[in-house]
Amino acid sequence: MPEYKLLEKQKEFFEIPHNHSLDVVMYQGGYGRGKTWCGSLLGIMLARKYPGCRGLVGAKEYELVKNTTMQSYFEHLNAMGYIKDRDYKYNKIDKKITFSNGSEILFKGLDDPEKFKSLNLHWAEIEEASQISDSSFKQLLGRLRNTNRKLSWGDFRFRLFGHTNPQPNKGWIWKRFVENPKENYRLIIAPTSENIYLPPHFIESLKDEYDLEYYRIKVLGEFGNYSSGLVVKGFSDENIKKVEYNKDIPLYLTCDFNVDPMCWCIAHKDDSNVYFFDELVIENTSTQACIEEFLRKYPDHRSKIVVCGDASGDFRNAQSEFTNYMIIRRALEKYGYDFEFKLRAFNPPILTRIQAFNARVRNA
Repeated sequence: MPEYKLLEKQKEFFEIPHNHSLDVVMYQGGYGRGKTWCGSLLGIMLARKYPGCRGLVGAKEYELVKNTTMQSYFEHLNAMGYIKDRDYKYNKIDKKITFSNGSEILFKGLDDPEKFKSLNLHWAEIEEASQISDSSFKQLLGRLRNTNRKLSWGDFRFRLFGHTNPQPNKGWIWKRFVENPKENYRLIIAPTSENIYLPPHFIESLKDEYDLEYYRIKVLGEFGNYSSGLVVKGFSDENIKKVEYNKDIPLYLTCDFNVDPMCWCIAHKDDSNVYFFDELVIENTSTQACIEEFLRKYPDHRSKIVVCGDASGDFRNAQSEFTNYMIIRRALEKYGYDFEFKLRAFNPPILTRIQAFNARVRNA
């Protein structure tokens, strides 16, 4: 058995501070807090301590359990010196680990509460708990009713434990663990910064990359600012400064191709900041009309023009033999501009784009 050194918040997760027969605890932490590692370790310790017990490990989708949580269980078993087919067996069909002491751990998806409503459990673990529904949580809570307990179990308590990143809105975790918590419900918030085993540069790199709100949620492990509902939360008067167009430094043209209106933004840029100073917003228009308007406004630009924007502008459609960016390229070539295109093969997910923009507006 290896020697494990738990962080203070992880110790809180393991230890039960009340006398209730059921303990419900949620371990909410930022990146790098070992949430899955801690949850799978507790599951194995319960299987060891209470021979013949039955536990369930679930997530919204079984693939998440299979690719993340289950792997953490096997890593712990290997570290503890457990040998497959001697100390435990794994049944791929039933998705179940059975220990030589009779304990069982089931692995399931929790997307449909009907799939596990007939189970009788001693404990249950939820991976990425914020992703499951409140009905799944209630159904799982109702499965903790297995009366098959041995006298040797002594101080046994039914346990439901989960780990998660904070929810992006006021979901069931907020309501059950913050607004109306019961005496046997515990919420442990574990910031990434308290993990002494992470390399020193890790936290600083996250501060540089994330906007303040995202940093509070994903690194500090705190709940979001649910009162605002704003997409761009960090914008303030500090972002508004006088910016002068300079024809002798590179000009960035970033394009969106909605027809009504079509919106293009124009900026200068350095390594740290983007300085927007103009935009084109034209209703019921075309890419050709927009690039002509851009050239009319900036006829004497001497430095490079860097074109970027919506990746879909590089795709052909049935209405034209030219893509949007081909139309822009032909116009810039015709008038002899120095230019380059910086385009992605596809657009990143919307949430990623929002986070990137917010980080530019105000980082952590």
